[in-house]
Amino acid sequence: MRTTVPSTQRTDPPLVSVILPTFNRLEYVQAAVRSVVRQTHTDWELVIADDGSAEDVRAYLQNLGDARIRVLWLPHSGNPSIVRNAAIRSARGMYLAFLDSDDLWEPTKLEVQLHALRASPGRRWSYTAVAQIGPDGKLNADAKVAPWIPYEGNIVEPLLKLEALLATPAVMAERSLVEEVGGFDESLLFGEDYDLWLRLAMRSEVTVVAERLASVRSGGVHYSVNRIGAYDGWVRLYGKMAKCLPDARLRALARRKRADNTIILARLHVAAGNRAIAWWTLVGATRYCWMYPRWWASAARATIRAGLPARWLSLHRRLLRRD
Repeated sequence: MRTTVPSTQRTDPPLVSVILPTFNRLEYVQAAVRSVVRQTHTDWELVIADDGSAEDVRAYLQNLGDARIRVLWLPHSGNPSIVRNAAIRSARGMYLAFLDSDDLWEPTKLEVQLHALRASPGRRWSYTAVAQIGPDGKLNADAKVAPWIPYEGNIVEPLLKLEALLATPAVMAERSLVEEVGGFDESLLFGEDYDLWLRLAMRSEVTVVAERLASVRSGGVHYSVNRIGAYDGWVRLYGKMAKCLPDARLRALARRKRADNTIILARLHVAAGNRAIAWWTLVGATRYCWMYPRWWASAARATIRAGLPARWLSLHRRLLRRD
């Protein structure tokens, strides 16, 4: 890994380190960088972790000419957690603010969020409301998103239930807090953001800014459009939380959410023609879903769609009960 920095690079630590992973999409990353440079709060550094982009993006990043911007040149991994963690390890600021290369910030984002954190002693991280924009950067008034509720304080349960909606570019956290929980989980290709928010929430209450200070781009080429990958990520995330949450009731909730998402994952595999994978998804889930009668009914329907006799799952259930 090689780091390119301007010769006039600042030597004193900034207050905020902005973490920006990127891979290609020159037009989007240009807009993302401009939204950082235009911040009313100016005590920041921008750490761009480039995941092996093409030459046009590399040429742009090599010629930014701002002493507050550093670029990490990484071999392509296709894993957002690996890329973000590389930038986090290089960061020097007291706070980390996250921005993806296709998203944007309002000019007052850092200023307002820092003020909110300073006004909330003991709360070590924060998030804001976000706007939905289309590929052209214009407000997407037709975006189908759940109503946004500004949950604050202890938000572990709303996060588990996906009631607390946190977008990556809306989050700012103490660097020490992110380091304490181990950063992003590099074994998760999807859902790695919520996994981190849950671990942050287990360590600290959160403060919220109800103002839309970040914009999330939808449509176009987007990493999260892979629904099978996304639900596989949720199954893995809830399995992890079922073991590490400190409260027994929340661990039970995580187990139930894992079971529900396993059914959806199996159905997606069936729809994609991956019948064998759908079968094995359900077979693997029986070891942690056997206590849910409704799960077995849903699993039976999914196996019928996949072409596997429903009696096979009934037999497997009886064998499990004998163990």
